Amino acid sequence: MERALVLAPHTDDGEFGCGGTINKLVNEGVEVYYVAFSACEQSVLPQFPSDILITEVKAATNVLGIKPQNLILKDYEVRTFNYRRQDILDDMIKLRSEINPDIIFMPALTDIHQDHKTVAEEGLRAFKFRSILSYEMPWNNISFQTACFYKLSDENIDIKIEALKQYQSQAHRPYSSEHFIKSLATVRGTQISTKYAETFEVVRWIH
Repeated sequence: MERALVLAPHTDDGEFGCGGTINKLVNEGVEVYYVAFSACEQSVLPQFPSDILITEVKAATNVLGIKPQNLILKDYEVRTFNYRRQDILDDMIKLRSEINPDIIFMPALTDIHQDHKTVAEEGLRAFKFRSILSYEMPWNNISFQTACFYKLSDENIDIKIEALKQYQSQAHRPYSSEHFIKSLATVRGTQISTKYAETFEVVRWIH
């Protein structure tokens, strides 16, 4: 594997879903690209600048080890992705051509958030001839097939937590807590007899 592409509907989705795996891949020499389709300016709490998530995603992805030039930011309005399907698909096809990724990380096709579901569905259309793994977001997943696991080190988890700490504007969310993040990684690690892991649904696996 040489190039991985993370599809994040909103800034921070990639960190929550596969932040430990991102750090592991970077450490293994994989060129990781991250595209966030919205900085959610319409839903930022009033005490923060409306563009705060742009600052935060730059800091968070830097913590994970992603090169600044590999962070791609789009400006779709939150909760309107289903009205912009063709534009999002066109963006992905352009990314496919420019980056030529070997593997795609994206939300689950069954994710109940409308923006996440749109990114997953258009991601499958754009990258159907590449390996695709869907990352876990338990608060949006009614069901999730834990078919693929990435073993993670203490360092991978610590860096994932540190990356998510950059999102001060999202610290009020229950799933932002360090306890939850480490607990979920522990549960997934227990499933494969290791300390920590992240799990993925296999949409496509091409080897």
